[in-house]
Amino acid sequence: MTEPRHPGSRRAFLGRSALAVGGAALSLSALGRLGARSALAANGRSLRGGGYGSLAPVRPSNPDDIVAAGFPDLAIFPILALPDGFDYRVFSVIGGTLSDGNPVPVNHDGMAAFAHPRDRRLVRLIRNQEDRAAPGAGSVLGEAATRYDRLGRGGTVTLDYDERRQRLVQDYISLNGTIVNCAGGVGLGGSAWLTCEETTAGTPPWGEPHGYVFAVPLDVEPGQLQKAAPIKAMGRFSHEAVAVDQRTGTVYLTEDAGAGVGSGFYRYRPDDPNDLQAGGALQMLGVTGRPQYDTREGATLDLVLSVTWVDVDDPDPAAPGDRATRTFTQGFSRGGAMFNRLEGCRWDAGNVFFVSTSGGDAKNGDVNADGFREGYGQIWRYAPAGRSAGRLRLIFESPGQAVLDSPDNITVTPRGGLIVCEDDAGGRDNDTHPQAPGITDVNRLVGIASTGEAFEFAVNRLNNSEFAGACFSPSGQTMFVNIFGNGSRGSGMTVAITSPWRAGPL
Repeated sequence: MTEPRHPGSRRAFLGRSALAVGGAALSLSALGRLGARSALAANGRSLRGGGYGSLAPVRPSNPDDIVAAGFPDLAIFPILALPDGFDYRVFSVIGGTLSDGNPVPVNHDGMAAFAHPRDRRLVRLIRNQEDRAAPGAGSVLGEAATRYDRLGRGGTVTLDYDERRQRLVQDYISLNGTIVNCAGGVGLGGSAWLTCEETTAGTPPWGEPHGYVFAVPLDVEPGQLQKAAPIKAMGRFSHEAVAVDQRTGTVYLTEDAGAGVGSGFYRYRPDDPNDLQAGGALQMLGVTGRPQYDTREGATLDLVLSVTWVDVDDPDPAAPGDRATRTFTQGFSRGGAMFNRLEGCRWDAGNVFFVSTSGGDAKNGDVNADGFREGYGQIWRYAPAGRSAGRLRLIFESPGQAVLDSPDNITVTPRGGLIVCEDDAGGRDNDTHPQAPGITDVNRLVGIASTGEAFEFAVNRLNNSEFAGACFSPSGQTMFVNIFGNGSRGSGMTVAITSPWRAGPL
């Protein structure tokens, strides 16, 4: 069943919501409701039943397509638990075959949805493949001549989806020769997907240095692979995601350097916003009057922090693994702020929302090498313009596993809320869920309504793999999301979730 088109533009809907009224973050009243509900959950009361109601196992709605793709067991298995009335379709399953004849690669990660550049009936998705295989091995194939690194087997897949008929039309390799393509972001004007390498591996053992952002043009068609080119001025570090200010072209970037290693939040100010390869300045966020501010714990919810930006003199260090010369150290030594494992990043209505997957005061039991005890996650908001220009706020911090456990990718919904993909990073709490029997470290999609209510929207019942790449079609009728997978056949896939969005807060 297809819902009617949501009224208004994406910019308009956030203007109506408490998330961004007047350019502010979640309103104080919304934050109060969110905090109260979160506190109840942390004390043993579940968030289940909020939002769209209780969840139940649901089988995919396109079993014939799944069987034809070679996965009969998945066709009858309730992969997701969803609220009543929602359904989903499964496609591009790991171990299957792309329409260009190449195998469907492993590790489905960050993704974005675009209006198709030529056929407005279709939604064009561009999806990262976070392949971590050894040099010369891996799953993203395609023409050898177009690989950035002849030994690299990561990259991206482009998928065209017919939203009216609710079916995949084609999927094919659109960038190859990179490695560990984690998340990314939508380029200026929606003309490209910016895909990020979450590594700083170099030569040897690889044929080329890694740790860069690459642009995948929206209009790449099957058989039109282009040689991947790193945007070196945008920094060499363990990139996670980007968010582009659609007014100015400034690119905001998150870093996930791993547990026990400081990570920064950056901006790239291009000399020519329409040509990111033309050079620019890389800077790291700091907090005014608080040099080397540690955001990882002890942060106050909704406290307004004034921001300063410090220069990174050498954005492309030859030895990025050397703590003395790495990009983060350059910024931190000048007073930049420290975060713990920055992940998803999203631009919407003049705001940048970004995620720290294991920051916060409520601890998950894991301890980093530097002694930091990991938290259950934070969501930050930075406003580059408007009445809150140059201000940073912590708008959400999880008080415990039941509320939110290790947030990763994030998206803004067509009615002013947030959906957060969990990537359960805690190694000690071994959480379970009644909707996913036999699985520990269960992962969910968690919704945060514009009113401040946090609730479960979906549970992965197939395995303990993370959700990734959540994004909405331009019409707002379909949410696409990936199950990352564990590398084995049938363990990961892309799904399209539809039905009664207007019956609840998202």
